[in-house]
Amino acid sequence: MAISKFLDPKNDFAFKKIFGNEKNKSILISFLNDILGFRKGEKIKEVTFLNNILDPDTQAKKQSIVDVLCVDEKGTQYIVEMQVARYSGFEKRAQYYAAKAYVNQMREGEAYHNLKEIIFLAITDFEMFPDKTVYQSNHIILDQDSHDHDLKDFSFCFLELPKFTKTIDELETTVDKWMYFFKHAPETTMAELQEAIGENTAIRDAYHVLDRYYWTDKEINTYEQMKKIDLDNKVVLEAALDRKFDEGKAEGLAEGEKAKKDTLRAIARELLARGISMNEITVMTGLTEEEIKM
Repeated sequence: MAISKFLDPKNDFAFKKIFGNEKNKSILISFLNDILGFRKGEKIKEVTFLNNILDPDTQAKKQSIVDVLCVDEKGTQYIVEMQVARYSGFEKRAQYYAAKAYVNQMREGEAYHNLKEIIFLAITDFEMFPDKTVYQSNHIILDQDSHDHDLKDFSFCFLELPKFTKTIDELETTVDKWMYFFKHAPETTMAELQEAIGENTAIRDAYHVLDRYYWTDKEINTYEQMKKIDLDNKVVLEAALDRKFDEGKAEGLAEGEKAKKDTLRAIARELLARGISMNEITVMTGLTEEEIKM
């Protein structure tokens, strides 16, 4: 089988090389502007990378490490996540990370009105919202009766790759092209490249970053290690969750939830035995360290 020219942007190492790298910052800025709109024509002009560890002072808490955390020139913070493995509670993780980033802005003696907006953007390789047909969903806080958008400091954008089914000759919008990039970059040929990119120079640059010709042997090795970890975790976690959840539904909702949690504990212990850190496992499974040790 021929080796693909372009590596997979869903790989954790590759994703951070594209979007979490100072050298490629212009790609991140264009990506955010393209996906988010950008609202009212106020495009992001500059971003500064922040420490992506949201709980730097303690190892005992649930892991709080995001793929990319940055702030623009207006003070708005952006959390950008690539999530491959499906696990229970990812929507809660999104809200938890947004809340942690919001709280971390506060310094002693500062006023609440100085707090800036948090935007959480995730690309998922699984369906977040099975009842929705669209591949991009945007979530904000609205008044239940008037639908006024009074609370403006939190918003969430999810891009669900399984729902994107367009072929290369059906790509219309810039968002379509980004979705195609995430889903099909490794199988894109040089003959197809121009059609996949269109006029977007940032997507062109993102493909360039993925060109294995420019990667060192050490980088390729790290990429392959992350690929194996991602695949192992995804297979183990998703297969067990699906199997036990189906069994649980037949036994009733309460029993189903219990079976699901028992399975998560078993998976957590297996991942520990494989050398995965406790912090990483708590994020993947949604369990606390205490629940895993029960």
